[in-house]
Amino acid sequence: METVSLHGPALHCGRNCGVTLLRRPGPVCFAQGGVVVARQELEVTRSDQGVCVAAGHVEIDLVEHLFAALGGLSVYRGVELRIHGREIPLLDGGAADLARALQVLGLPTTPPELKVSRAGRIEIDESVYEFEPGTGREVEVTIDFRSQLGNYGLQEARWDGSPRDFAHRIAPARTFGFNEDRARLEAAGRAQYVNLRSVIVFDSGRQLGDSPAEFDELARHKLLDLIGDLYLFGGPPIGSVKAHRPGHSRSHRALKKALQTGLLRRSTNLVV
Repeated sequence: METVSLHGPALHCGRNCGVTLLRRPGPVCFAQGGVVVARQELEVTRSDQGVCVAAGHVEIDLVEHLFAALGGLSVYRGVELRIHGREIPLLDGGAADLARALQVLGLPTTPPELKVSRAGRIEIDESVYEFEPGTGREVEVTIDFRSQLGNYGLQEARWDGSPRDFAHRIAPARTFGFNEDRARLEAAGRAQYVNLRSVIVFDSGRQLGDSPAEFDELARHKLLDLIGDLYLFGGPPIGSVKAHRPGHSRSHRALKKALQTGLLRRSTNLVV
């Protein structure tokens, strides 16, 4: 198959949006309104309640699940992503639909652009990121929402670096939030479409809706988000990344610092 299209309401803007995945030679690129840009050209313009990236006239909101699917399946070449609207649709609330679309295209896997060059630790506010060199890829996350969810809010999740593990365990993990934040988000023009099948929502420690979260689904979704953040910089890298209480903004700051200090280095063996 040469193209796959996915459409549906978007979490934040609430309007119908879509993404068409098209096989094409060369590095991964993004198209919107007839303008095509490479992933490396995209810069983060906001990272609260999701990640928005832009380059020139191209602007894509809530891009982290799409980036996670690309990073988790090691897709760095062979596809153009045509964005319809300004936001990636909510779909299943994770990256499962996006991962399946990439798999249907039968895209080649290629090595990541990054590797962990030496052991190190970076602290950003309440978040901690630890890096270890290695021959494979491994990403771990621990989260702590005990103040809202009691002991259930203390979770951990690990990805073994394989596309299979990502597609089967990590990609289906749904985004989540807390009902007490909803009015604030809606007033800011965010969270305009909250489908309780795709979004896990807690209210005073109790989950709303009838699609119960799995025991470690919150941690797996935070892991999914971190894989998406890593992809923005050219990863997930060869080596190990462990994050305690990660968040998009803090992850971006930590990864920039890791590159600046040499904890992460770009590979010299990339296929271009």
